[in-house]
Amino acid sequence: MASRPPPRYVVRPHDAASQRRRMLWLGLAWLGSVLLFGVIVALAVGAWKGVVPRISDRRALNALTAQNEDLKQQVANLQRSQQVNDIATQALRKTLSQRDEEISGLRADLGFYSRLVGGDAQREGLKVQEVSLQPVPHSQAWTLTLSLTQNIKRDDDTSGITSVSVEGLRDNKVVQLDWATLGDASEKGGIPFRFRYFQQLHTTIALPSDFRPTRLHVTVQPENGDAVSRAVAWSDALASPVTTNQGDTDAQP
Repeated sequence: MASRPPPRYVVRPHDAASQRRRMLWLGLAWLGSVLLFGVIVALAVGAWKGVVPRISDRRALNALTAQNEDLKQQVANLQRSQQVNDIATQALRKTLSQRDEEISGLRADLGFYSRLVGGDAQREGLKVQEVSLQPVPHSQAWTLTLSLTQNIKRDDDTSGITSVSVEGLRDNKVVQLDWATLGDASEKGGIPFRFRYFQQLHTTIALPSDFRPTRLHVTVQPENGDAVSRAVAWSDALASPVTTNQGDTDAQP
């Protein structure tokens, strides 16, 4: 007897409960995946929200730092500019002061030469035109400058000797120190001069420490002619060169 082939189709009974369980598990799995995705998205959004402010704050900090450095540089530039301006101002003031001194000196020289050679000036003989004193630092010595002039036309030079004495107080007494006491040993006889129109004489005098000077007496003795003398207050000669003005006269013996 021949065998029968197995049936092509198998008919099984339908299990509705098993199918419902499968659908339930699938639904739960889908719901779980949705919840997990939501959690992941929430965590990612929160992390991004935390990162964005940090990036923004860092950028703001960098901008403020750069602005602060720029302000520091501007302040430094202004300080350097102010220093340069101060140095330039000091140099300018020094230059102006020097120019003022030069102008004053030139004006004094102009007045001196105008009186000496001016066409309208009175013709005068030998004269002590200027007297000036300058202290020698850290000593009892003084630098004495005398200007001798004459504007009478002459064919030859005038020569002679100039001497100085100083009047003052010593031990509450008025005394007068003569040239031999004051002057250089090499000029015991006086300060020699020789000129035609004018000459400046320079010498150094030394005073005792207990002597308080009040007046200078200058005597000019030409080789030919009468001596010319002039008295000048010590303070006036020390303050500035004393120039003979109109109305000032020299005593002549």
